[in-house]
Amino acid sequence: MALQAAGRQSLVDTVVDALRAQLTAGTWPVGERIPTEHALAEQLQVGRNTVREAVRVLVHAGMLRSRQGEGTFVVSCTDPGAVMRGVQRAGVRDVLELRIALEAEAARLAAQRHRPDDLDRMRAALDAQAALEAAGGQPFGGDLELYADHDVAFHRAVVEAAHNTALTATYAWFSSSVREALVSSLGDELMPRIVHGDHRAVLDAIASGDPEAAEKAARALLEPPKRAVEKLLAER
Repeated sequence: MALQAAGRQSLVDTVVDALRAQLTAGTWPVGERIPTEHALAEQLQVGRNTVREAVRVLVHAGMLRSRQGEGTFVVSCTDPGAVMRGVQRAGVRDVLELRIALEAEAARLAAQRHRPDDLDRMRAALDAQAALEAAGGQPFGGDLELYADHDVAFHRAVVEAAHNTALTATYAWFSSSVREALVSSLGDELMPRIVHGDHRAVLDAIASGDPEAAEKAARALLEPPKRAVEKLLAER
């Protein structure tokens, strides 16, 4: 199967796409060693250097792993980058629903596992947000972007208080989408305003050590914007 491309870099991209397609199709199962550079170069009718660069891209993407002296093995048949790009392209409702799923579970775990410094970070974020609004004398203290940053900092502190490495890493990446959706909704008059009491309720439930109350408070916090988005979508 000969691959055609306009230039060297585009040819590498083409090989990356071809290998990714074989990985997602299960041509080589997870844990199996992929063919050698020589074999892949012959199969795709490209140079070995091109194959080497393409494999390096997929190693970086987390689909492959190279072992010195042993070869390159399949780690995942799913491209994490493709998953992340899908989240970035998601609509506001999809982002909110994913937020609810992640943050409700995080709050439940945080109620069981939080430490004093976790609560301190949550309080600091809420205090900074309230101070900004009070000092500005106008909505969001006159600085919508900073206001959103304080809000995201609170939610990240809740997630980090769950002390689950995978959850923290996932939310750390996801928080960019959360912030983007938040900035958009803060500037939309049809979306409900942030209620500080709802945030405090999450904090208080976590501090009390009540997992069910913490999960319920986290869901209640995001329910108003979710209903507003669903209403707007239904009216379109």
